[in-house]
Amino acid sequence: MFDLNKIDKTWTLFIDRDGVFNHEKKEDYILNWGEFSFYEGVLDTVEILNKRFGTIVMVTNQKGVGKGLMTVDDLNHIHQNMMEAIVSHKGRIDKIYYAPDLASDAPNRKPNAGMALQAKNDFPHINFSKSIMVGNKLSDMGFGRNAGAYTVFLATTNPETLFPHPDIDARFANLPAFAAALIKA
Repeated sequence: MFDLNKIDKTWTLFIDRDGVFNHEKKEDYILNWGEFSFYEGVLDTVEILNKRFGTIVMVTNQKGVGKGLMTVDDLNHIHQNMMEAIVSHKGRIDKIYYAPDLASDAPNRKPNAGMALQAKNDFPHINFSKSIMVGNKLSDMGFGRNAGAYTVFLATTNPETLFPHPDIDARFANLPAFAAALIKA
């Protein structure tokens, strides 16, 4: 595992949304704020993450928009409410990037690194070799690898994913467990 002690404000955290911050719907999409539910303990971790990482960006595939099941306004409403909850718990996310693309090979859709490149354009100080991608799917880990970042797998929705795995640098049960490891580091 990479050394969590080295993480300071010069590091960037890339983080997935569904299955990391909130419960995801099996084989379906979170289409509105009423369907969004934070995992227990997640909001308590955001202040810890903010103290360690200088830049925090959320990167999320959102096929529901691409399929017309929800609008960009619906997605923005979810993100606005989520951000209000995060800020009320002394947290922040500097920017949210989403990929509505349907094609698996679309440049912005994870595991492709398009959203990382967008973030680097918006935050030129981002150094991918001092970045971590936290997610709950192998596509998140592929995104991290493709961007040149370290990867942290959360076993919230896919506990059967084997570890060690070539695309996974560290594995934790959930976001609070990752945050607890950062405190101990």
